Amino acid sequence: MKITGSCYCGEIKYQAQSQNNNVLVCHCSDCQRMSSGPFRAVIMAEPNSVVFTKGEPKEYVKTAQSGNKRAQGFCGTCGTTLYATNEAKADRVYGLRIGAVDQRDEFTPAAQIWSQSTLTWLNDLHQVPAFETTPQ
Repeated sequence: MKITGSCYCGEIKYQAQSQNNNVLVCHCSDCQRMSSGPFRAVIMAEPNSVVFTKGEPKEYVKTAQSGNKRAQGFCGTCGTTLYATNEAKADRVYGLRIGAVDQRDEFTPAAQIWSQSTLTWLNDLHQVPAFETTPQ
């Protein structure tokens, strides 16, 4: 499946190939901190299939909880996180951040990882009142 994506401000755009149902939800504390959220969801792109059609993302290389070095791609203008990939520039496998993918609603998670770090309140989130807009 061909997918497309971009950062919030539109300075970075990309296209990639991905298979359906290859979304991972990561609950590790690094993903929580780096996403400023309770978890991070990624769509795994086919190896070497990501092509940047506009702009070039900036990268920050971090050491993951697993010990692996991971390049974190983001927009240098608006700060949108776009992906994580291996540190080497060749044979890259991208985990594309689902919020930046245009077709994000067409995918569903296939697995959750680092579940020991899951925030406990996520188990009861379906019981929290939901509103179409900000409640008055």
